[in-house]
Amino acid sequence: MSKPLINQLLIATLLVATTSSVYAIEYRSTAKHGVILYDAPVETSDKRFILSTNIPLEFLAEQGNWIRVRDRDGTLAWALKSDISTTRYVQVNRLAEVRKDANTSSTLLFKVDRNVVLELLQDTRTGWLKIKHRDGAVGYIRIEDVWGA
Repeated sequence: MSKPLINQLLIATLLVATTSSVYAIEYRSTAKHGVILYDAPVETSDKRFILSTNIPLEFLAEQGNWIRVRDRDGTLAWALKSDISTTRYVQVNRLAEVRKDANTSSTLLFKVDRNVVLELLQDTRTGWLKIKHRDGAVGYIRIEDVWGA
């Protein structure tokens, strides 16, 4: 190959690599019971939902004292920054198994129903999340069984 062609391929490869960078999705959770989600970043706007504590939300943007979020159903809304925590929780999508270790052959600790909220302790980056149930039980759940990770 000619040197100009190699240079063009190298530049094209670098451009693809930089433009296709994976952007990490950032999640937060409601900090208290009764968090109101609004249509716009003002308290006089329409109220969309009221959420319980520890509900995971996808963080999209920040504007003053407001945070733009998306819920599990894809609804976009605004919440007061003071009502949102960086402590991570996940919400179960369907009946799921929690294992002692991060593999399917590990001992089954318990099953967890849809919509149960679990504290996220660690993303193992292997498709498993280390979680904690509100009763204190700690184990591993498959990432595809939850929303908010």
